[in-house]
Amino acid sequence: MNNLEKASLSCQQIVDAVRKVFVGDELIIRKLLAAAMANGHVLFEDYPGLGKTLLAKVFTRVIGCNYGRVQFTPDLLPADITGGKIWRPQDGRFELIKGPIFTNVLLADEINRTPPKTQAALLEAMEERQVTIEGETLALEMPFFVLATQNPIEQEGTYPLPEAQLDRFVVKLSMGYPSTVEQETTILKRRVNWRKDDPSVDVAPVITQPEFLALQAMAENAIYIDDSILEYVSKIVRATREHKRIEIGSSPRGALSLLKLSRCLAVIYGRDFVIPDDIKLIAPDVLSHRIILKVEEMIEGTDARGIISEILNNIPAPLEFKRKV
Repeated sequence: MNNLEKASLSCQQIVDAVRKVFVGDELIIRKLLAAAMANGHVLFEDYPGLGKTLLAKVFTRVIGCNYGRVQFTPDLLPADITGGKIWRPQDGRFELIKGPIFTNVLLADEINRTPPKTQAALLEAMEERQVTIEGETLALEMPFFVLATQNPIEQEGTYPLPEAQLDRFVVKLSMGYPSTVEQETTILKRRVNWRKDDPSVDVAPVITQPEFLALQAMAENAIYIDDSILEYVSKIVRATREHKRIEIGSSPRGALSLLKLSRCLAVIYGRDFVIPDDIKLIAPDVLSHRIILKVEEMIEGTDARGIISEILNNIPAPLEFKRKV
């Protein structure tokens, strides 16, 4: 078994371990895993009670990384996230008290319930993987990524994320309601067997932190992307800027995110090269939160994901692309 096969097997073991607790679409878990392997931040936006927080907590434990959680509230301060320096009179010095952001995976629960000033405390960490506290810059331990949740229907008392911060999330995911009666019944059966509200505390890691870093390195360095795929991605992103129903299209960061995630999907599915289907699979999740629709489209309730799907249907995928020899 070569390294790629071992990596793909590890990915499947991660997915299987999460599914033992979380009941839902396996594809959502694969997309979450791809985003984590790309060291990218994930925004979960869905109705209350669908398992957003549970999925985030179980996933972080399965991949064997350190875990931190912040419950975002209207009175939360930036220092509650980053930490600060406290004067110790007995020692005659300031002592640095690190906040919950000093971890591998930060669960930012209900991120849109805190004011913009506190939301902005995450920006430096999300972009540069470092935190500056009173002039002192501290590097965060790798891997580091944010799993944030928000409720799209209850807007009273919330503060919508600014576009600059939305752009830092590599994907926006939504799991939706259980698709079948059997799936909903399975949720109830598992809840009866847990006999506790938080089953994630009993979840054992499938891989270690160094092994997860090795997965990230493989996705970054060992997966080939043909020039025809690069051109395909460029056409998709440019189409978001030229679409008649879109006011502002995706930034180049959207194209880079597509490349990163497509490489990770290739590893998950056991390939050492990217295919157009990787791009099609993840594009709506990567680009829908990076576009701003025209006002009339917003009023009519046009779905941004639907427009991205329309763009994908209108741009021919490359039929021939080389595999690295």
